[in-house]
Amino acid sequence: MTYTNVVIAGGGTLGSQIAYMSAYSGKNVTIWGRAEHSLESAKARVARWEKAVQAYFKSSDAQIADARNNLTYTTNLQEALKDADLVIEALPESIDVKKDFYEKFGQIADKKVVIASNSSTMLTSDLAKFVDRPEQFLNYHFANNIWQGNTAEIMPSAKTDPQLPATFVEFSHEIKMVPILINKEQPGYVLNSMLVPFLDSATDLWVNDIAQPQDIDKTWMIATGAPMGPFAIMDVVGMNTVYQINAAKKNPEAQKVAQKIKAMIDNNQIGVESGAGFYTYPNPEYKQADFLKG
Repeated sequence: MTYTNVVIAGGGTLGSQIAYMSAYSGKNVTIWGRAEHSLESAKARVARWEKAVQAYFKSSDAQIADARNNLTYTTNLQEALKDADLVIEALPESIDVKKDFYEKFGQIADKKVVIASNSSTMLTSDLAKFVDRPEQFLNYHFANNIWQGNTAEIMPSAKTDPQLPATFVEFSHEIKMVPILINKEQPGYVLNSMLVPFLDSATDLWVNDIAQPQDIDKTWMIATGAPMGPFAIMDVVGMNTVYQINAAKKNPEAQKVAQKIKAMIDNNQIGVESGAGFYTYPNPEYKQADFLKG
């Protein structure tokens, strides 16, 4: 086995999924959160993943109980890092938040500890300058619903030890992921390099009043046979992430999208997690039998 004691910094949508699948796969996992309320949110998310993972793998109650026993939660970073082999940073897409975490990590973590970032928008080399061990650092990116969309993209920088990515290939297999090696740094890795332009084209149609989100999704689903369209995908990703990605761009179209998404967030239309986004959950319109019939 590669890494046994794993710390996930941040229990948001993806952080909690990475933590749960690692625990389900037999790893000792700690979710570190910046505040107690964030840990309470992480626990609620994990409870949802338990049900989804059990249904997907047809797991026994004993397997789910074992995964639960492999998970701990803390706001004490020193306690979290005490026996860590690997830390996966899954904090918000803010350079200041990440920088602050890496500086605290460097002051506390044993020199043997490997660290990775799940950042979806920042390059490894952008973040490595804040890490005290750039040779033991790379980006490690997952798709949503990682038990099913189980890719794990591994992106080193020029400063990463050339032997390190192989340990992440092995770890990925251990937690039931398919490792995808990125040969050179690429904003968006493989998945988001394709997905983000696709979502951008959909939101451009929306903010320019070309068509409504449901009709855009319907068009895509009928024409391609896809199980969901771009706005359903955004509900899964979550509006906070969609907002952050668009707000960071300078072009006017992205700023228009950011404003409309911010209005949804302010109305608690976060997506699947809040029960409402472009669709309402747990029974969204796009899953109904007559959705594609016009």
